This record gives sequence, C-alpha cells and structure tokens, in this order.
Amino acid sequence: MAFDIDMIKGVYARMGERIESARNVVGRPLTLVEKILYSHLWEGNAAQAYERGKSYVDFAPDRVAMQDATAQMALLQFMQAGRPQVAVPSTVHCDHLILAENGAEQDLQSANNKNREVYDFLASVSNKYGIGFWKPGAGIIHQVVLENYAFPGGMMIGTDSHTPNAGGLGMVAIGVGGADASDVMSGLAWELKMPRLIGVKLTGKLSGWTAAKDIILWVAGQLTVKGGTGYIIEYFGPGAESLSCTGKSTICNMGAEVGATTSIFGFDDKMASYLQATERGDIAEAASAVRQHLRSDEEVYANPAAYYDQVLELDLSTLEPYINGPFTPDLAWPLSKFAQAVKENEWPERLEVGLIGSCTNSSYEDMTRSASVAAQAATKNLKTRAEFTITPGSELVRYTAERDGILNTFENIGGVVLANACGPCIGQWARHMDDPSRKNSIITSFNRNFAKRNDGNASTHAFVASPEIVTAFAIAGDLTFNPITDTLTNENGEQVMLDEPQGIELPVRGFAVEDAGYLAPAEDGSQVQVLVSPTSDRLQLLDPFKEWEGTDITGLKLLIKAKGKCTTDHISMAGPWLKYRGHLDNISNNLLIGAINAFNDKSNSVKNLLTNEYGEVPATQRVYKAAGIGTIVVGDENYGEGSSREHAAMEPRHLGVRAILVKSFARIHETNLKKQGMLALTFANPNDYDKIHEDDTIDIVGLQNFAPNQPLAVVLHHANGSTDEIQVNHTYNQQQIEWFKAGSALNIIRKQVEAGK
Repeated sequence: MAFDIDMIKGVYARMGERIESARNVVGRPLTLVEKILYSHLWEGNAAQAYERGKSYVDFAPDRVAMQDATAQMALLQFMQAGRPQVAVPSTVHCDHLILAENGAEQDLQSANNKNREVYDFLASVSNKYGIGFWKPGAGIIHQVVLENYAFPGGMMIGTDSHTPNAGGLGMVAIGVGGADASDVMSGLAWELKMPRLIGVKLTGKLSGWTAAKDIILWVAGQLTVKGGTGYIIEYFGPGAESLSCTGKSTICNMGAEVGATTSIFGFDDKMASYLQATERGDIAEAASAVRQHLRSDEEVYANPAAYYDQVLELDLSTLEPYINGPFTPDLAWPLSKFAQAVKENEWPERLEVGLIGSCTNSSYEDMTRSASVAAQAATKNLKTRAEFTITPGSELVRYTAERDGILNTFENIGGVVLANACGPCIGQWARHMDDPSRKNSIITSFNRNFAKRNDGNASTHAFVASPEIVTAFAIAGDLTFNPITDTLTNENGEQVMLDEPQGIELPVRGFAVEDAGYLAPAEDGSQVQVLVSPTSDRLQLLDPFKEWEGTDITGLKLLIKAKGKCTTDHISMAGPWLKYRGHLDNISNNLLIGAINAFNDKSNSVKNLLTNEYGEVPATQRVYKAAGIGTIVVGDENYGEGSSREHAAMEPRHLGVRAILVKSFARIHETNLKKQGMLALTFANPNDYDKIHEDDTIDIVGLQNFAPNQPLAVVLHHANGSTDEIQVNHTYNQQQIEWFKAGSALNIIRKQVEAGK
C-alpha cells in the first residue's frame, strides 16, 4: 500500500470540481498542467483566470521532499515555526554527502563517519516532526520519490533542481529553495508565477540503440539551456504513451537543463504498470478512476498550437542516439555526426571513464539495457578500454539488479559499483588521475556536464548520453566509435560488432529489497530531542529574528554599495562554503564577499566607518553588530538573481543588516528577504543610486505608516553635513508587512501556533 494514500484520494476527490471551476473562469479546454495547477490553488476553487508568465499565484503543494545538503537549513528554519508536526507529508533523503572514491561499501562507511552529526540531526528532527527519513545508502532523492511518493495529478516541491523527475509519474514537481520548503511545511502558501507552456508531441516509437534519454538530449538541442525558463514542458502523443514510466522520468529530470520549471507526462497504462510493480496498486486504481482529470482535454491534443505557447514535434522512429557536450548539456550531436565533431574540435578522442546511473538514468530498464551491452564484452572477447562506474539510483534497484545478475555482469568487465547516491554527478567524486590538468574525456548518463562539474577539473571534457551508449563507449575507449556502424577488434584480432541493447522495463520476478533504508517518524515526537552539539561547526540551532522596534530605523551605516551584477553567488558563495549550510553564523562569513564595492572596484573590501579602515565585508559587519549599529546594503539592477538560496537573505539579517536598497530585485530573492523580516526597497528614481556616499549615515522614514503601495523616504546624512532625502518604493502587501513587523514569516506562524495551544 502507498504512503499517504488518504491524502492522495483527497486530491482526486476534489479534482473534478476544481477543474470544472477552472474551465469556467478560463473559458476553454485545459491542458494537464493547468488542471493540476488550478486544482492546487491555495484559495480552493478558481475565482479568476491567471495569466501565464505574468500572474503570481499562491499554491498548496501536496508534499515536500528534501535532500540532505539543503534540508539542514530548511529544517532549522521550520523548527522556528513552533509546529508539533509538518503541515504536509515531507521526507528527507541522505544522498548528496557521500563521496565516490573506492566503491559502495567503503564510501558509505566513510560518509557515515564524516557526516555523522549531520545525519544524526536530520534523523532526529525528522523523527520529532513527522518527517519520513531515508538513510545514507537508501538512494538518490528523485529515484526514491518516484518509487514511493510520486503520484499522477499531485503537486510537490523539492529542495533540488531535479525534483521534476516525478513528472514521469504525472506529477507537477518543482525544485525550490529551502525557505520555500520550510514555509510549506509550516503551513504557508507557496508562490509561483503562472508558467507558460511548451507542448512536445511525440509520435512513432523508439528502436535499436535509441533511448528515452535521446529525446531530452534532442529537446535540449532545440531549446538551449535557457529556452525553457518560465515554462512547464508537457509531453503527449502516441510516442509518449509508448515510453516506460522511468523513461518518462529521465526526460522530465533533465528538463532542468533547459531551465524549465518542470516537465510532465499525462497518466497512461505505463504509469499504472509502474505503480503496480512498486506495490502501489491502490494509487493505480484511484488514478484510473479519474483518468480524464490526469490528461489534457481532448481538444488540446487535437489542436495543440491553440493551447500551448510553443509546440515541438518529434517522430521517435526517426530519432537517433545523441551525445551532448562538452561543457554544456545543450550542445547536441546526433551519433552519426559525433565522431566528426570530436575530430574537428580536437576534443580528446580517447575515453578515460564511462559513468552510468545517477538520478537521471538508474532504473531497472536502464540497468538491463546497459548490461546487455556489457555482457557482449565477455562473449565477444572484447577488453573494456575505459574505466567504468555504475551508480544505482536506489537500494530497491540495486538489490533487484544484484539478485538478477545485472551488477555481476558489470563487475565482470571491470565495472565498479558505487554507493546509491549522487556521487560523481554532483562532483562528489575523488577521481584517481595522474594529472588533473591534462585534457581528457569522460562520458556519463548524468544530467549536467559543465566544466569542473563531475571531477573538479576544468580540463575534463564531459559528454552526456544514454547509459547503453556510455557502456558501448566504455568498451571501445574511443569517442569516435559508432556502435551502430563500426566494428571493434577483439583479443583474437577479429572484427566484431555490438548488437543492439535489449532491456526489460520492469523485473519479471518483481522488485525486491531487504532494507530499503526508510525510517518512519515517531507517532508522537514531543519527547524526541533534536541532536545538535553546541560546539558543532556544521550545525547551529536558530534563534528567532527580533521583531521590528515600532519606530523609523535611523543611524544606519552603509555596509557596501554593490556595483553591477550581484547574484546570490556574490551574496553567499557556494563551493567550500556548502559544508556550513546548517550553521548560519559560520556561513555568514561569506556575506557579500563576491560583490564589487562601487567606491574602490574591489571585492570583499569595504570601509569601516567606526575605524575609517578598509576590511572584509563580513568582519566589518560583525563590528557594526557588536556595536549595536544597523546597516544598509545598496545594490544595482536585478539584485539577487540566480538560485533561490535562502542563505543570501538570512546572512545579512543574522549579522544586523536592516535593509537592502537597490535599483531592482530578482523576484525570488526579494521574497526571501521579506520572509526573513528584512526591508527590501527600490529607488523611485534609479539615478538616486549615485547620491549614496561611502561615509553616509542613513535613516529610513515612514515605517510607522508602513502600508501597501505607499512609498517610504530615505534620508542621507553626508559627511560634509549636507543631507539628501529620496523616495523609495516597495512591493509589500499587508501580509508581508506583518512579516516585517513580527521579525519574520515564521515568527507569525509560531505566534499562531502558540495562540492555538
């Protein structure tokens, strides 16, 4: 029986009424995406039509999924809400902190030792607040979600960009930042701009060496890495229904590489079969009963151009295998032209490593198709000429593959089976290499291949293909090899060809597992203690941010006037700082160290107005905080663009910055600042940016009458004794103003919970 079956049946029970109300307000037939979005409105039944690409909409997701790296701050924030349990079903998956180095058993043991305090914290906080916990080694978040939690017609947010993997089971699943996850777990609505829609009509059927992976590699070539931004991609047509459920998930997973909000397929018999195979026949039965709600209206399929903002069409019978790269996932090469591209671009022809698996391609079908190729190396007396690694997506797949002899087939040709974790796909790979600066080539069945993504080496040329193509290339050890047309020389000097891969969609004997790695939370977690050492440098419990003092904010010092682009990476760098994602004070030592100071054109160098000396941004801000002096940050256009990293809003708040004043904000960062109780302000006249002097003392005036659509004033007290008063705007609604007054959005929730006790 499925997890949370009552919740799922509840979604289906109200779908009909909500979809009908949406049809009435929209005034036309609906796509699948629209049906799911409108049936998950925070307001309930739709009272108005929302404009794609323009309207901001509040949604009520059905569940939340978090991976271990991002779950830390999300859960630390959630704890501030004061709730005894999460408001929606939620899970934590330990998959990102396992380094691939020696093989599954050793690597898992090493990760458990190195990350023990993080795992103990995540397990204990999950146990206390009713969150499902998946241990290290249980599998990669997206594969585990597909096997256990994804359901047709549902809506999920997850703290990882490849959350859309669940679209292979007909779910609107969207990657978000930890602050969004915390809000939804706390009982708040989740805001999203109504997405535009791309329809992809698939006809024909895959055959031979071509796989589902090749569909998304082709789409990436069509749309580029930015072409899907602001869109949800919906696949449909007879070709879509011919694909396995896990093949659909591969396509949806990698939709993140074209910038898509998410991707999705309509419910069909392949999904029902997968649900049955993963012991969720009750969901298959419930979904089948509302099948008409889990697909676009027939008018949409009959005339897609009238309902989607953009339409692509692909005949799968004409598709050939693709290899994308290097350095970007949208540089798409059909196999027949790839060898020529390798030679013309002087990419290293010798293949050093082939890597299969990951959250994108680690299904049972992927494993069997790859194993059918690997088996030929032995039977045809071929020697594998490149290193070869296999990353199972979950313990369920790994155990079943081992039982059925698949893993043994890989090991017989020298393959190394890694832990059920992200590993090399996210750079958690201690690659054994003689000279890391040497130009070299690898090929993976992963999703991303940016420079330094997999092994940290800028000289590594990483290519992306299907698992079976990767396996064939690993056997050949040569990027100019074409398994469809070319022969290989075996150990006897004979010319042999590889046969087409043969796969099994679902295991004939069913899936099996001894320990899937799941720990259910306590029914009553009130007595459970959350494990955080007070001396830890990786974890730190949060204190609630202080409420607004009820007056204008005066006497602020200028921390930095940022010049030009200032993204969330400039505000809160990633890389080596990621180990502090659960420790707000430690990670705050990267505050704005990448921003360029407009007064000296340097990064991480600002004037301390108490000492008149220049110093690092975080250290200078800590001096102001210790002296009880608030500060303000001034920025340029589109301040805070990039990932929805909540640390970029929490760090300045933690260190005592009171306001951010810029020419314009990236929307997600502006919202994050509001949630943390910060003032997010914009110049009414962008030229007033030039009036900010390095030695200014600054007042923010009008806060006692803080109201929607009512500007505030900023008074600049210059060092020469003169003053300037400028008008500043804001986009706070009444609810967000209450967040500011309370000190944060979570403070509001905590007060509501305490009032209800």
